[in-house]
Order: sequence, then structure tokens, then C-alpha cells
Amino acid sequence: MAEKETLSVGDGQATAAASAQASVVAPSPGTHGALQDGLHFTPLDSTSNRDVQPFPRSPKLQRKIASAAQPSQEQLSRRVEELQAERSKTEAHIQSLKKRKADLSRSTEVMKQQVRERYESIRRALEQDEQAALDSLELDLRRTRTRLDQVLKSWKQHKDRVAKSIDGTQRALSQSAAAEEEGKGPPENVSPMKPDASEQEIRLNDERFDRLLKSLSSISKHLRAQLQRKTLLLDSSPVVIDRQTCHSQITVSPDGQAMSFSESARSAPEHPLQFDKVCCALGRAPVTAAQSYWEVDVHCCSSWAVGVAYASLGRKGRDKGSKLGRNRNSWCVELRSGQLSAWHNDRHIACQAVGPTPLGKVGVWVNFDKGQLMFYDAGTMAVLQRFSAAVTPVFDRAHHQFTEPLYPAIRFLRPPDNQPWPNHVELCHLSTP
Repeated sequence: MAEKETLSVGDGQATAAASAQASVVAPSPGTHGALQDGLHFTPLDSTSNRDVQPFPRSPKLQRKIASAAQPSQEQLSRRVEELQAERSKTEAHIQSLKKRKADLSRSTEVMKQQVRERYESIRRALEQDEQAALDSLELDLRRTRTRLDQVLKSWKQHKDRVAKSIDGTQRALSQSAAAEEEGKGPPENVSPMKPDASEQEIRLNDERFDRLLKSLSSISKHLRAQLQRKTLLLDSSPVVIDRQTCHSQITVSPDGQAMSFSESARSAPEHPLQFDKVCCALGRAPVTAAQSYWEVDVHCCSSWAVGVAYASLGRKGRDKGSKLGRNRNSWCVELRSGQLSAWHNDRHIACQAVGPTPLGKVGVWVNFDKGQLMFYDAGTMAVLQRFSAAVTPVFDRAHHQFTEPLYPAIRFLRPPDNQPWPNHVELCHLSTP
């Protein structure tokens, strides 16, 4: 009886378990019989916070996880050594930077001292020249004074003789009767003394002094020009003509520093970058430095244009897009029919700083970062034209900044009728004195 109750109880539990499993997962009729072999599935509680691992981890994976979570002593020691080496390298680099900083300060002081010595030498030379000029004037003054003293002494002697003659004459007037009785003659007669014409020549050498002032003025202007040019020469950059851009009638020297015009065109295949109608050429490399300066010798050329241009300047045809200064892609100063003018965006203005002597060299200075461009008379350092970011009524907002790399540009201009074509310009080799 007890066994039956136990069996019934067990059957009831089995029935209940089976019904519970059926309520969780209802196997399809085609499910493999393995689902009926006593395998039980534990239902996943979505509200439970514990991690569920459906399959046991392998011992190898467990060891890897454990080793990653807790590095070994060997790994820790190796990591400490690496960090110590990195610290040593960092400290050494910091010491190197500190040394460079100290060396930089010392080098700057040495350079300052050298600059002071150079300027002190210039000042000594100027002071010596000043003293020599003052000594020359003082010597001229002493010579003039000596001659004037001699003339003054002669006139004083004449004055004394005249005074003595006056006294004698007055006594003679008061004692005329007694003098006649004693038989004394009249006092000595003193003849008048006239100024000598040579006295007018006794003066400081005014002509020599005027020449000295003119010479000093010329030296002063030249010195100021050289000092200003010295500052620009610090930013000098070599310029080489790009043969691929040259018009077919332009011949370039082997070093790329000079170009000449030829009546006959050279026989060579046309390059895509070549000017085919405008007799022009560009520099090989763009202006890359923040500030750059170069000079072009134009004294052997009667009609020319010197300037800068973007690489997008037109190369084909004779329209304004291919001519320096006739578009927004180029700036220049040009000499045509003896008149010097500055051009940009097909507008121009006469250059006012032109001296009486022909322009021999044109200086070009570019501050790319600030959008500044200046043309100089390299002989006097007079500014021929200044282009800047300012809005000008002539050039109608020349530019706010340069938007493309700039290339040096040179063009031979067609001369007036019955005059030969210009034939030679040269890029100057610049070096500080």
C-alpha cells in the first residue's frame, strides 16, 4: 500500500514536471527524440542579474583570463623596466631641450655682440670721418684767420701812421709861426691806403664746403639705401627661370639667371606651360618663404615688365589673361616708351619715385602671409609701387591675401615702331656685403 502511494506520488511529480516543461518549451512533432531522453532545460529568468554561461569555459581560456586579470611577476618586472627606460629617455630629452635653450640664449648673445661690434665699427668710421671733416674746416679757418690777421696788422700800422701825422699837423697849426722861425719843415705827409683786392679773397672756402655738404648728403642717402637694402637682402631668395614657360623667342642662359630675346623662334615642341603669344617667362619655383626678395637687372632692356603671377596665369593667346598686370592673377611694374607704371587687374598708375637716371635694377619684395608686395628701385631703394591688402581706388581692392603660390615673372614688351626689340634681362646674384 505504501509502495503504491509512493509510486503515485512520484508519478504525480513527474507529471507535474512534464507539464511545466511543456508550458516553457513546446517541442515540435519533428523534434529529435533526444529531447525526450531525460534532458532538462533550465528556463532563463530575464529579471535575474547573474551572468548566464551556456557552455563551460575551457581550462586554457580560464587560464588566459586569469593571466590577463592578474599579470605575472615577470610581466610586472618587465613593465617596470620598460617604464624606467622610458623615464630615462624622457629625462635625457628634457635635459637636451634645456641645453638647447641655454645654447640658444648664448648664441643669441654672441650674435648680438657681433652685431654691436659691426655697428660700432660703422660708428667709429663715421666719427672718424666727421672729425676729419671738422678738422679740415678748422684748418681752413686758421689759415683764413692768419691771412686776415696780417691784413689787419697792416691796416693798424697805417692807422698809427695816420694818427701820428694828425698829431704832427695839429701841432704845426698851433706852432706855425715858431716853426717857420726855427726853419722846421712841415710834418711827414702820409699817403692814403686803399684796400687791396686780394683782401676780398680772404674767406672760408665756401665752394669746398658746399661740395662737402653735397657729398655728405649723397653718402647719407646711399647709406640709408644700403641699410634698407641690407634688411631686404636678409630675405633674398634665388630665382631661376623656368625654360618650360618661356616663349619660343626667349633664350635662357645655362644657369637660368638671364634671358634674351631672339628674332627667330627656337625649334622645340610646344609645352603646355609655355607662353605661345606673349613674350613672357616665369620662375621655376614659387615663392615659399614668408618673406622673399629678389632683384632683376633691366639696364640692357628698353621695354620690360617685372612682377609676380599665380600659376593659373594664362599661357595661350594674346588676351588679357596671359599678360602681366592685365588680370587678377598677376602684378607688375613695366617700362614702356620711357614711362614707368604699375599694373594689376588691368588698371595702372604711374610710378612717382622714378629718379632722373634710368632705372637699372628692380627689387621685388613679397610678404606672402600678409599679402604685401613692393617694388623698389634697387639703386636708391625708393619705393616704386606698394600693393597691400588695403582697398585702393586705382586697383579696386588689389587683394586681401594671396590665394595661390606666387611665381616671379618677366616679360619683354613690344617697343615703339622703328625701335629694336629689347634683348636682355638678368636676375641678380644677391649677397650681403
